[in-house]
Amino acid sequence: MPGPLAIFGGTFDPPHVAHVVAAVQARAQLGLDVVTVVPAGDPWQKSEGQSVSPAALRLAMTRAAFRGVEGIVVSDVEVERSGPTFAIDTIDQLTQPDSREPGRPTLILGADAAAGLPGWHRADELADRVRIAWFPRPGEGEPGLGSNWSVTGIDMPLLEISATLIRSWVAQGRPVDGLVPAGVRWVIEAEGLYRVA
Repeated sequence: MPGPLAIFGGTFDPPHVAHVVAAVQARAQLGLDVVTVVPAGDPWQKSEGQSVSPAALRLAMTRAAFRGVEGIVVSDVEVERSGPTFAIDTIDQLTQPDSREPGRPTLILGADAAAGLPGWHRADELADRVRIAWFPRPGEGEPGLGSNWSVTGIDMPLLEISATLIRSWVAQGRPVDGLVPAGVRWVIEAEGLYRVA
C-alpha cells in the first residue's frame, strides 16, 4: 500500500538534473515510498507574458528525465485537465477516496516557489492540508513562511542549473549535455525546442 502522496510539480521547461536530484533526495530524506512528478498543464504563474513550451512536450521531457529513477513516477493529471493549473486542485484530484492511503500530502518545491506560496490559489487551505519540503535554489534563502505552514528543508547541493539557463544555451547553440538527462536532450533536439526562430 503506497504511503501519503508526495507531489513535485513544476513547469519543467525543460526538466534538468537538479530536478532529478531534488526528487531523489526528497524521497530518501522524507522516507517517501513514491514521489509523483507533475508537469503543469497551464501554469497560472507563467501564462501571461511568458512563452511556455506545449504541455505534451514538457510531459514527454519529464518522462524522459525520470525514466528508470527508482520511486519516481510522472503523472499527466495536470496536462489532461483544462484551464489554469492550481496545486490545490491536483491534491483534490489525487486524494480522492480510495486513490491513495490517507496522510498529509507533501509538496516538493524549490525555495523560490516555496517563498511565493502565500500568493497561491486557496493558499490558506493549502497551508492546512499539506506539508512543504523545499530545496535550495540559486540566489534564494530559506522561504520564511509563516507558522501556519508545515515546512522542512531538503539537504542537497546548490546546483546552479535552471531551465532559463538551458533554454538560453540551446538558443545560442551551446551543448547542454550533463545539464539535462540524455532523453531530455533528445526531445529538445528532435522537436527543435528553444532555438531562435
